[in-house]
Amino acid sequence: MKKLQVILTSLLVCFCLIAFGQNAKPSVKKAAVPAKKTTVATKGTTNNTLTAKEKKEGFVLLFDGKTTNDWHGYNLKTFPEKGWEVKDGLLHCIGSGNGEAGGGGDIVTDEKFKDFELKLDWKISEGGNSGIFILAQEKPGQPIYYSSPEMQILDNDRHPDAKLGKDGNRKAGSLYDLIPAKPQNTKPAGQWNKVTITCYQGTVVYNQNGANVVEYHLWTDAWKKMVSDSKFKDWADFINVAHEGLIGLQDHGNDVWFKNIKIKKL
Repeated sequence: MKKLQVILTSLLVCFCLIAFGQNAKPSVKKAAVPAKKTTVATKGTTNNTLTAKEKKEGFVLLFDGKTTNDWHGYNLKTFPEKGWEVKDGLLHCIGSGNGEAGGGGDIVTDEKFKDFELKLDWKISEGGNSGIFILAQEKPGQPIYYSSPEMQILDNDRHPDAKLGKDGNRKAGSLYDLIPAKPQNTKPAGQWNKVTITCYQGTVVYNQNGANVVEYHLWTDAWKKMVSDSKFKDWADFINVAHEGLIGLQDHGNDVWFKNIKIKKL
């Protein structure tokens, strides 16, 4: 009788262990599900492409992420042989360590633009300096900044220019040496900043990281007065900015990267 009880007890224990093991299996499967959801959620967007909305609005790419098509060196017929490269989908100005000397020089678009909306993303190296030019004119022996207003690109935390000028008008996002970017919302060196420059019938607006930070009006008495009180006062092509010109990116001797460069004619 005792042997029978032992056998029955053993069978009952085995049955319970088997049943428990079967019930435990679904818990293991459920634990694996969240990992799949996380992978899907991290999917990013593609750089150097146009959205359906942008295509409908009339935007075109000025940089395809692969070539230097649509660009050439300032006052050159071709793209610079040194100082610039396309790598990992980015347009990279390679730092020379010699300021504005010794690099590949500034680059400009092949096409001139009059009224437009320009978009691009940029990031600067530590201690770096660069700029975005509009309405530029190519004249032999004359630097691009003699004829073209510049949106400043700068590492505000390290580059001395951030402390020069007046009221922060040499910090990133500013109309260089004339109007300070307010609010000053530039991201630190190594992080991407998103910029839109709108130029329409002489009114120019700089938008940086989602906020309008600068506005000015070309050819007006206010513009001429502001320029006459600055270091640009003797530069006739700057006082009388052209109604149509090139988009330019500055080689200031520091590493700077650009992507998502696109433009719409207005």
